[in-house]
Formats: sequence, C-alpha cells, structure tokens
Amino acid sequence: MRAYYTAATLARLGDEMVAVAIPLFMLARTGNPALTGVTVAAYSLPSMLTGPLLGSWLDGTRHRRAVLAANQLALAVAMVGIVLAPGWAAPPLAVLAGLALPMTSAGFSAMVPGLAGPDRLTWANSRDSLSFSAAAMAGPAVAGVLARLITPTGSVLAIAAAAVGSIVALAFVAPVPPNPHGRQPVLTGLRHIVHTPQLRAVTLATTMSWGSMGLLLVVLPLRTEQLGVGQDPAGFLLTVFEIGCVITNVALMRLQHRWRTVLVSVAAYGVVLGGWSLAGNFPVLLVLALVAGLAMGPQFPALLSARQRYSPPELLSQVGTTGASLKIGAFSLGAVLVGPALPALGVAGVIALVGGLQLLAAALGWLVSRPTSAPEPDAEATAGHRPAA
Repeated sequence: MRAYYTAATLARLGDEMVAVAIPLFMLARTGNPALTGVTVAAYSLPSMLTGPLLGSWLDGTRHRRAVLAANQLALAVAMVGIVLAPGWAAPPLAVLAGLALPMTSAGFSAMVPGLAGPDRLTWANSRDSLSFSAAAMAGPAVAGVLARLITPTGSVLAIAAAAVGSIVALAFVAPVPPNPHGRQPVLTGLRHIVHTPQLRAVTLATTMSWGSMGLLLVVLPLRTEQLGVGQDPAGFLLTVFEIGCVITNVALMRLQHRWRTVLVSVAAYGVVLGGWSLAGNFPVLLVLALVAGLAMGPQFPALLSARQRYSPPELLSQVGTTGASLKIGAFSLGAVLVGPALPALGVAGVIALVGGLQLLAAALGWLVSRPTSAPEPDAEATAGHRPAA
C-alpha cells in the first residue's frame, strides 16, 4: 500500500498545485486575465463529461495502473507544453490534462478495496482520505513558494515532476485483480447511484456541499481583507481547515463505515461555517476554520466507504468518477454564481449562504435516502463486508 499512497498523493499534489501555478504562470507570461481564466476552466470543465466514460473504461480494463499512469503522463506533457508553447496553446493543453481529472481522485481510490482487502478497508480509506488532505494542504503552498523563490515556470514544471513521480510509484503498486464482469455501459454507474438510497443520499449531499464551496473560495480573500489582514492569508484558512480534517479523520475512524456520517458531517460543517461571517478578527476566523475542519473531517472517508459498500466491484470506478464529475461541475457552477450573489448579499451574506446550503444539502440527502422502490439486485452487493450503518 505504500507505493499506492505515494502514487496517489503525488498525483493529487500535482492537481492541487494547478489552481495556483497555472494562474501565476499565465498572468506573468501573458498579462491576460481572460486567457488565464479560460486556461483554468479548460482544465476542470471537461471532466464533467468524461467521468462516467472513464469510470466505465477503468472498471473494464485489466491494466488499471497503466491507465492511471497514462493520465499522469498526459498531465506532465501538458504542463511542459504550456511552458514551451505560445500562450494561445495553453487552453487546449489544459484540456488534455483535464480530460482524465476524475482519475486523480476516484480512479486511484477505486483500487483501494482490491489492494487492502475487506479486513483493512476502513483503515485504508482513512489513509486514502489523508492523502487528499495532505495534497490539499501542501499543493497550493508548494506552488506559491516555488513561484516566488524560483519562477512561475518552475512551479508549473514541478507539477510535471510530481506526475512523473506518480508514474514511477505506480510501477511498484501491486496489480489489482481484473474485473470478471467486464466493462459496463457508461450510464450504469449513474443509474446505480440514483437507484441506491444510500448512494443517492451521499452523492446529492456532497455534490451540493462542494458546489457551494465554489462560492466560498472566491469570497474568502475578500473576507480576510475585511478583517484587515489583506487577501493573501486566505490560504492559511484552508490549511488550518485541512488540519482539522486530518485530526477527526484519524480520531473518528470508527464512524467512517456509516454512510450517515456524511450527512452529519456536512450539517455540522454548515453550522460552524455560518459563524465565519460573524468573526470579528482574523484569529477568531482561524479558530472557526479549525473547528469547521474538525466537523468536515469524517465526511470524505465515509463517502469512500459508502461507495465501496453499496457498489458492486464492476461499478466501483464508474460510481466514483461519476460522483467526482458531479462535484467538479457543481463547484464550477458555484464559482459562476459569485457574480450575481456578491453584489446582492455582500461577503458575509455569501458565506452565510454557503453555511445554509450545507444544512440544506444534509437535509435533502436525508430525504432522498428513503427507499422509493425495491433495491437493485446489486445494490447490496458488497454490504456483507462490514456491519450495518
């Protein structure tokens, strides 16, 4: 599993660096904010459509490690190309890198059950979630430091280096047994999510939750500026938030096999987030960020557990990449909604809205968790591996 965690963390580190490194590089090179925005969007938006297709392909292939390595190779080539090619070539190269973006999250995570086995799955899910948190904490900071100490070009090339490191580590990951059922139709994973109450609940809740985060991340620099510390310290809030996530990720591992943990975590996060708009100074906001992270920590490993428990092996990758695509699409929509929401509500109002949307997400997740019909034959295909939620 060490090789897996190394490969997955390096892949996710590179992904987290993109959001900082590419804007800094493009602005320094072209001075064109519009082209910069198009390049960033070109990296994230294609995955909204490619997730289910990639998941179906990954579930049916005998060469998962090679597919994941090809994804990282595309990222490395795209980053080097962005550095070497004219500025107008950056968006299509970003599309090349972003087409397989869901693989950096769900594509890797779908290997965990086969590598860890049922007895160690809860522990392995927690470690996999820590991989995400480590990348989320380090990625933006590493990209910013490299851009400042070396050049923005060096920051972009470091993404390529992380991708190459992930490819090397993948060579040492044990092969995952091939799926005996073969490749499933592209929309089978989405239908399985819709028809399985537990997956329907956690997918709706986390998609809404992540979508509202698109609003939050845009206004956070404005909130720190309101508190008199400028816009740059907004990154510290996210780092402190991830530290809180790591703490409860480890401390509350025993709760992570229960799918309802996702809903409780999202709701608790919403309650704490509402206080961010009321903080009178930056230290108080930092404390609230830590508490919000503590509330949110168990959510992601519980989500991974729910996908594994209520999805048959032949659909696990497709369910994961479909969920990742929905979250990425919702995040992009949330970021777009900042335009009309900010003038109408103000910074504090937008943050309060995000907190309220977390509560709404948890409530709707609970409502749709009620069975509407007889479950699909495969809905409980893996339920016997662990105790009932």
